[in-house]
Amino acid sequence: MLKLTVVRHWLALPLFILVFTAHSQNITTPRTPSPAATVSQTIGISTVTVSYSRPSVKGRTVWGNLVPYGYNKQAFGAGNPAPWRAGANENTVIRLSHPATIEGHAVPAGEYGLFFVINEDNTGEVIVSKDSRSWGSFWYVSDHDLFRAKINLKEIAPTEMLTYDFQNLTKTSAELDLNWEKKQFPVKIEFEVDQIVMSNAQEELKGPVGFNWQGYAGAANYALANNVNLAQAMAWIDRAILISPNFNTLSTKAKLLKATGDNPQSDSLMHDAVAVGSENELNQFGYQLLNDKSYDRAIEVFVLNTQKHPKSPNTFDSLGEAYAAKGDKKNAILSFKKSLSMNPPAATKLNSEKFLKQLGAL
Repeated sequence: MLKLTVVRHWLALPLFILVFTAHSQNITTPRTPSPAATVSQTIGISTVTVSYSRPSVKGRTVWGNLVPYGYNKQAFGAGNPAPWRAGANENTVIRLSHPATIEGHAVPAGEYGLFFVINEDNTGEVIVSKDSRSWGSFWYVSDHDLFRAKINLKEIAPTEMLTYDFQNLTKTSAELDLNWEKKQFPVKIEFEVDQIVMSNAQEELKGPVGFNWQGYAGAANYALANNVNLAQAMAWIDRAILISPNFNTLSTKAKLLKATGDNPQSDSLMHDAVAVGSENELNQFGYQLLNDKSYDRAIEVFVLNTQKHPKSPNTFDSLGEAYAAKGDKKNAILSFKKSLSMNPPAATKLNSEKFLKQLGAL
């Protein structure tokens, strides 16, 4: 029996080795000579991420040699004429958190393979493919292209390691640049930022954010500042006011009313907002009026602030600035001296003294 048992154990051993071998993997080691890299850029609230491998020039002839001109027929894989993988090793992959426009072509949110072509006449193409998990270009199939677009290559200073970067950032767009050797492959990426922010706000307000006035007021203020969907902004700020009729919510609705042409109602609501404003809120509002050269209204707000906060030297310092801006030297001097008589903080004291010197009263 003992002999038979031993034989059975030896018979089972090859199967154990086979199973172990099938499920084992190599350990993770540094990738050389083309290390992996990831670059990311936020545009609005959207994110563009590019994952790639970084080959080096190493004194080699890159264009037309290491990277063939045009579409290169692969010796294996799919065997199709293929563009450059735009890096080394696996596909270069571009990820979009939201729908975008790339070189004028609509691209849904998602993950895509990124390829480039360089031609002998120094013209180029960018290709965005639905295939993002292949190894390089070897299994490239043109039918899987989402789009191809011509791009204008640029000459740049020598770049040893292939590098992706984002340049020329605006509120809604950025230029994704592939830089290598002395060539740059620029690709413009754009997002409908306002639309994305508004849609995202609607979703966020269905969650915990929607249980406080700040979320609705923030969404309404964004719409107001960017002049987008003011009807939705009005609905949001009305919801905020129901939760908390404070200076922020009331003044935001007043600004929305003014933006939609209802000036009388706007002025009435702004007076309500001022009546409940804190010292800091009234101070900031007063300076906004000064910036708009609405001197009389600014003085009115600053006077109210001194009445509501008579022990604050800063309120009198701000009132002095308003009088000075209007050219009322007498009342400006009185206000600054009142501020100094109240043992103000260092910054307020310096400001009052500076104005008094300018007014010839110190």
